[in-house]
Amino acid sequence: MELQQIRYFLALAQELHFWNTAERMFITQSALSRQIKALENELGVQLFERNKRSVKLTAAGAFLRDQWAPLLDEINRVHLQARKIHEGAFGTVRIGYPGSIAYGFMPDLITGISKALPELKVDLVEPTDISFEQLLLGYQMDMAFRRDPAQNPALQSEFLYSEPYALVVPQSHRLTEQNFTGMQDLQHEKFILSNLAQTTYYTAGLRQIFEDYRITPDVRIETDFGGMVLGLVSKGLGVTILPYSYSFSDLPAVRFIRLPYKTNLYVTWRRNDNSPVLKNILKLVSESAKNYMN
Repeated sequence: MELQQIRYFLALAQELHFWNTAERMFITQSALSRQIKALENELGVQLFERNKRSVKLTAAGAFLRDQWAPLLDEINRVHLQARKIHEGAFGTVRIGYPGSIAYGFMPDLITGISKALPELKVDLVEPTDISFEQLLLGYQMDMAFRRDPAQNPALQSEFLYSEPYALVVPQSHRLTEQNFTGMQDLQHEKFILSNLAQTTYYTAGLRQIFEDYRITPDVRIETDFGGMVLGLVSKGLGVTILPYSYSFSDLPAVRFIRLPYKTNLYVTWRRNDNSPVLKNILKLVSESAKNYMN
């Protein structure tokens, strides 16, 4: 007994007409008759009462119709689901990202994913930079956005775009885009920064800025979470340096002043990961990144 024979049977049970059913199923009437006869012989059950004027289901046929119809619907649903998985349109993708892209690039990307792959579940993770590679290699994440390319040969990275660093000050601060001349203007300011002793690419960029201006920042508060930093700056507790992406937060109590330094954004994934979902997401990542290229 084949699945296609059951489909023929259910179609005929609905139409109760050999010619109409044959047209609907794109086979000849004689071929349909052979398939139904073969099914009856295999089951040892008469499924239809036939004469020149009508076709009727037998009691056994009606029973099998009622039993097989929902089963076939479930099989079709499972087959459709399998096809979606094969095409990368169904499943779960776990994405790691730095807080700096939470206000611009990341919402745009998730919007694109929701439109293109509405049945895909997205699990977002915001770890510290130092744990990205470990989470990817441990299959706790499928993809990560980071400020530097991966060094591990088991991972692959692609450059997406560059953006400037920005000095972030309270809205009432004396410095503006117009009167700012350089970091020397901040010689006596209180700073809110990540721990500059960390070995991440991001903190290396911050150290370079201060080294170029030969100043040692007076760091009063240390935190790695940009959202917290912005909140503290807005309360007048200090100034900071962040990627310009944070300006998309539209926090009204802070001012962003662009600096002549840039930071990059890369997407990283496991080199030998052939997941159809990952392939689809990477394509959407490239499309979203085009809107942020200078």
